[in-house]
Formats: sequence, C-alpha cells, structure tokens
Amino acid sequence: MYQPSSRKEADMRLDSQVLDLEMAVKDGILGGNCGVISTGFGLKKLDLKLMAEELESIDVPTVFICPISLEPMRDPVTLCTGQTYERSNIVKWFSLGHYTCPTTMQELWDDSVTPNKTLQQLIYSWFSQKYLAMKKRSEDVQGRVKEVLENLKKVKGQARVQALKELRQVVQAHGTALKTVVENGGIAFISSLLGPFTTHAVGSEVIGILVNLNLDLNSKSDLLQPAKISLIVDILNEGSIETKINCTRLIGMLMEGNDFASQNVASLSLLVGLLRLVKDKKHQSGVLSGLILLKTVCSNESVRNSFVNVGAVPQLVELMPGLNNECLELVLCILELLSSIPEGRLALKDCPNTIPNVVKLLMKASENCTLLALSILWSICKFAPEECASLAVDAGLAAKLLLVIQSGYDPVLKQRSAELLKLCSLNYTDNIFISKCKLTRTIE
Repeated sequence: MYQPSSRKEADMRLDSQVLDLEMAVKDGILGGNCGVISTGFGLKKLDLKLMAEELESIDVPTVFICPISLEPMRDPVTLCTGQTYERSNIVKWFSLGHYTCPTTMQELWDDSVTPNKTLQQLIYSWFSQKYLAMKKRSEDVQGRVKEVLENLKKVKGQARVQALKELRQVVQAHGTALKTVVENGGIAFISSLLGPFTTHAVGSEVIGILVNLNLDLNSKSDLLQPAKISLIVDILNEGSIETKINCTRLIGMLMEGNDFASQNVASLSLLVGLLRLVKDKKHQSGVLSGLILLKTVCSNESVRNSFVNVGAVPQLVELMPGLNNECLELVLCILELLSSIPEGRLALKDCPNTIPNVVKLLMKASENCTLLALSILWSICKFAPEECASLAVDAGLAAKLLLVIQSGYDPVLKQRSAELLKLCSLNYTDNIFISKCKLTRTIE
C-alpha cells in the first residue's frame, strides 16, 4: 500500500489546494463573496441545484466539477490524496468496495473524508453571481421588449423598421424575449403589421420576428389570409437570402397540421420563388429550406400538376449533382411525388438527364435515396418501357440492380430491384442482355 512520508505531508497537500482556491478568489478568477449572498429576493437562500440546472449551458470551472459524475459539486469532500469529490459520489464508490482514489487510483491510507467548506462556498458564490446576473439580464430584456412593443404602436416609416429590427435581434438572442412577446399580445400586433400596403422593409422584419415565435392556431389562421400570404410570397421572391429563408420557414410553419393550406398557399409565384431559392447553391441553408417546403407543398396532389407546368422537373434533375445527402433525398422525394401523375412521368421521361442522374445515385447515397431512385426509375420505365428501359440499361442500371439484389438492403428494396431488372431485360435475349450490360464480372 502506498504511504506518504508523513501525515503532515498529506495535510500540506490538502492545505495547498485550499490556498490555491483562496488565491483564485483574490485574483478575481472565480469570484468572491463566500457565504450568504444578498439576492434581491429578501433573505431567501438560492438553491444550488436549481441554479446549476438553469445555468446548464454555461462553462463551469473544472475545479467545481466532481471527477466521478462530471457534475457541479454541492457538498465537496477531500480525500487524504488531496482529490475532491461530491460526497454522495465518493460514498457510493466506497460502498462498492473500492478503497482507492478514483482519479489517481492510489490506495487510501485513510478512508475518512474532509468537508471542503472553502470550495463549497466558492461554488455557491460563483453560481449565485451567474444566476443573479442571468436574472438581471432577463429582466432587462423583458423590459426592453415591452418598451419596443409600445413604441411600435406609435411610430411609422423608417422608425418602425428600426424598432422591428431591434425587436427581431432581441428575440433571436434571448429566449426570455419570446415569452414576453407572447404574454404582451405581441404576436397579434406584429401580425397585424402585414397587409396589402405593407412595405417590404417592414414585412421582412415582421417575418424575421414571427419565425422565432410559437404560433397558435388562431395566429396561423390570421397569417394564412390571402393578402398576408401574397405579401410573404412577394417578399420571398424579392428579399435578401436571409429574408427568403425566413419566408420559407414561416410558410412551412403555417402549413403544419393544416391539410388544406397547400391549396391556399401554393401559388405559381411561390413555386417559382422556391425553385429560384433551391437553385442558389451558394447558400446551402436556403437550398435546404426551399426543398423542405417544396416537399410539403407537393404532398398535396392538386399542386403537383402546377409545379410540373412551371418546369420544375428538369430544374430539379439538374440540381442533383453536388447536393449533400439530406438535400438529395428531398429532391428525390419531390420527383417521386411528381412521378405519381402522368404529367410528371412525361416530364421525367423527356428530360435527357433524368435516367443518367438517377441511376448514378443507386447505392451511392443513403438506402432511402436508393429506394426513392428505384421508385422514380420504375415509374418512367413502366410509362415508356421501349424508350426508357434501353436508356436505363445503357446508363448501367442493370449492373446496379444486381448489386442491390446481392446487398444487405431491405427485402422490399431487393424485390423492387428484381422487378425493374426484369422489366429492363424484356427486349433482350439473355446473352445479349448480359453482354450489353457487362454483367459477367458481377455474376462471377
């Protein structure tokens, strides 16, 4: 068993740790004011557990963290090795039959624990100061939100734009501001600023605020009024990239849980605006937002024909190369939805890059992408088998299908692959099919 040179040496190690903490207080590293703190809430003592939970997102000094639980200590105790732990954690460690220091793995020559009052006071002091500062900031934010909301009712023109911009920045930066806006009737008032005569400058800021709020059914119904939707779509088509993304997100929020919203929202102007947004690959967040909304809109069958008529299919097909898997899956999902109507299948067939681009994706991205790609290929090959099946074979489809069949993919996927492979082989003899598709190596 490890033994220190003397008990005095062990005491010196413990003392040195306390001295280091006291020096940290003097130097202003951890903050001072040990003991009871004036809270501004009377003489009530703040609960350390509550404070730690509410301050969960901030960085806590490592000296306050128990090495066992990696949580802030409330009742720190020090072992003979000089290491400090939360009392309940080290007691549990001992109860499991361990008589070593968990950090150093040294065998203990003394299993007693010493309350580390200095550290406990520092922890309480540090959390109290951070907690009270957070509460003060929260009160300041709430007061500022109320002030801006009142000011908005009085000002117009550029002054209104500036007030809205300040409110948007506060709402984006502070979670407490969202609650204050809701509690003070801010959603209804801010929504009322959208209308047929609203300038795009005002509308952009209003939309930037609304996308950060939790809208109830009444608020959504109000914003789904034709005049307001028309303004949001106009701003989407003409605003900055940030504004376009905000408009897209807001329309998506309004459509959540509303099966009839697609018909009311999906104007040709919206569809064209979303196509422009997703084609701008310089802004990936815009591409993703636009594709998510397009998928939602196209889920309504009545909208699909209009989307095909604005030339969506070839634009989406050309968009696929270079997309990340998330965006790629969305594009394939939209194209699959469009392939469910005759106009969509015709557009897919007539686009020269549909088959080559989709075949390349088989087993290249996610399993879901492969499933969607197979569904699209099945639709167009079934729609025009003589023309499309031969094009698919020339693009290397048969070899890919055999690989899917031989893989560990889902049985449904394998079955769809086998059916498509059979469809592609109908116009060939076995030998010609194998030769044309260069499958010898795959079969072997």
